[in-house]
Amino acid sequence: MGKQVKKTDNEWKDLLTQKQYEVLREKGTELPFSGEYVKHKENGMYTCAACGNELFSSDNKFDSSCGWPSFWEVVSKSKIELKKDTSYGMMRVEVLCKKCGGHLGHVFDDGPNPTGKRYCINSVSLKFKKKG
Repeated sequence: MGKQVKKTDNEWKDLLTQKQYEVLREKGTELPFSGEYVKHKENGMYTCAACGNELFSSDNKFDSSCGWPSFWEVVSKSKIELKKDTSYGMMRVEVLCKKCGGHLGHVFDDGPNPTGKRYCINSVSLKFKKKG
């Protein structure tokens, strides 16, 4: 996995945009269909916007019509941490970046084969590295 990234709140605020900080550090969410990667189709790697941890391949991205970028698999389970989330009276599973602890989104059991998973991820918590 590599070295953990630890920063103070002020260091994160200096590094991230206000919206990135709200989502990644305060567990916020972007409005559905507002993110730059919802309909993104290029080939490459989606990384954590806070620390650069490689998280999702474009090969595993699909259009779930939920309003956020969706992936049926993570690059490696060692790249993320999953936590039970009971906020807002719902039972969900939160997806966190294992390297920096940033909130990425949630994972659901209504995705396509072969995993049946839908990693529903905020665009603002991601950066994209084009393949090639």
